[in-house]
Amino acid sequence: MKKYFVLFLLTLFLIGCSKTTDQEYLDQANKFVKENNIPEAIKSFESLINDYPESVLAPKALVQIASIYQNQLVKNLKSDESFNKAQNYFMQVYEKYPDDQDAPKSLFLSGFILANDLRKYDEATSRLKLFLEKYPSHPLAVSAQLELDNMGLSPEEILRRTETTKQ
Repeated sequence: MKKYFVLFLLTLFLIGCSKTTDQEYLDQANKFVKENNIPEAIKSFESLINDYPESVLAPKALVQIASIYQNQLVKNLKSDESFNKAQNYFMQVYEKYPDDQDAPKSLFLSGFILANDLRKYDEATSRLKLFLEKYPSHPLAVSAQLELDNMGLSPEEILRRTETTKQ
């Protein structure tokens, strides 16, 4: 009986020691991205986020997943669904990691995708106004204001508006 107990403890010890680190998950995910194995990359990024939610790498993993969806790299996923996932993951960076350096850009990108790719203008307006409220001096503040000023307009309408204000 003592022999089995020792064997059991040794097994638990080995399992505990073999846990993948946050950096290993990130490296693994980036390797999968380079190999164009996007489903496995997403799984590795999500494992990092789930196993190490307090890691400085967790918001980076969220940004990577959002970028994958924004660039529509997941096969058999409709554009709207992909963009919706992208803006959702970007928003998670802002909500879960508000002090992370990627939080402002992620909040902006969430609003940008809502406006330009999903044409959900009310939600986009809320996100972009929140961005301007939280980060008024951020380098993307000018772009956020331009997005709000020109939301829903065609490129031709924006040009006409620009030409009219120049005169």
